Amino acid sequence: MVTVGTVVWLSSELMFFAALFAAYFTIKNISPQLWDQETELLNVPFALANTTILVLSSIACQYGVFAAERGKAGRTGKLYQVGQWGMREFFVLTYLMGAVFIGGQATEYAELVHENLTLSSSPYGSLFYLATGFHGIHVVGGLLAFLLVIGRTFAARRFTHEQAISAIVVSYYWHFVDIVWVGLFITIYVIK
Repeated sequence: MVTVGTVVWLSSELMFFAALFAAYFTIKNISPQLWDQETELLNVPFALANTTILVLSSIACQYGVFAAERGKAGRTGKLYQVGQWGMREFFVLTYLMGAVFIGGQATEYAELVHENLTLSSSPYGSLFYLATGFHGIHVVGGLLAFLLVIGRTFAARRFTHEQAISAIVVSYYWHFVDIVWVGLFITIYVIK
């Protein structure tokens, strides 16, 4: 039931982001010259590197899910023996990569504000910050969920089926957040 509820909830989140995409394309069609001017301020190589980190975090997350499905909460070998990692180690890696992504977004925001692209500077700025900002909030929510799942495994005496389900549900959310970002990246940074 938890997974079905999560999928239904993610469907509603998809509609939310679809509305942001629709607003973005609508305003882009109304004033294309503004888009040409404002998109020149974007640092595409930096955003590509940040996107790569987020996409790779999804792979680390999935390896954590595979470990959870095997009932392996923690590592059985040394920390440098990645093949012996459990769900915790992969989720910690995912968490760190997600935190780096958020740090990259904050760095990009600081650079754009320095270039006078703000939330209120233009319709482009408004949609850029709304779309990427709401996505960033979703990433932070995912990071908190990872901490909760990891913490529960330390608090419990043994790794249970319910904890594995929690790990799987968090992975659904994380993969969703990554897919939305890939769409945002293509829309904002690639399609100019």
